[in-house]
Amino acid sequence: MKKLTLLLLLFSTYIFAQMPNISSVWMNNSQPYIGTISSAKLPMKVKINFSEQNKMNDQEYFISGFSLVENTNTKFEGKLKINKYKPGKKRNTVFGDYELAEEATGKHSGILKGKFIYTFMWNKKTEKIDNQFIQFIGDWNSYDGKLNYSTLWKNQ
Repeated sequence: MKKLTLLLLLFSTYIFAQMPNISSVWMNNSQPYIGTISSAKLPMKVKINFSEQNKMNDQEYFISGFSLVENTNTKFEGKLKINKYKPGKKRNTVFGDYELAEEATGKHSGILKGKFIYTFMWNKKTEKIDNQFIQFIGDWNSYDGKLNYSTLWKNQ
């Protein structure tokens, strides 16, 4: 009986400790993220069309969409991984990593990789998120290894 009670206690702790599914957050209300790429600060847009929480690891999200730089529109797939959650009295912060692999369709395709910061305020009255801000800071590396650019993109 003691083993059964202990097993039920551990199981219930595991269930209630899971990360809530915030996959809709990454799609940014169907709006593109706006930013820059390279030292020349070329305009860049990143649109996430699909986001799904990993069923085996609730800290990871599989995403897909496309990036647009000048006239180059490239599809990508990848994942976001939450590394740390920092609750606050007014503002909460989520830290993580991302890696997005673009379709290999030419010399201007590669991998976007870096860190993200997601900050938001929780409205206790409405039980909804207010004032969310998401920023992705990283690099883009071409598949052939000849090009490497800094990137910065964020929600509007």
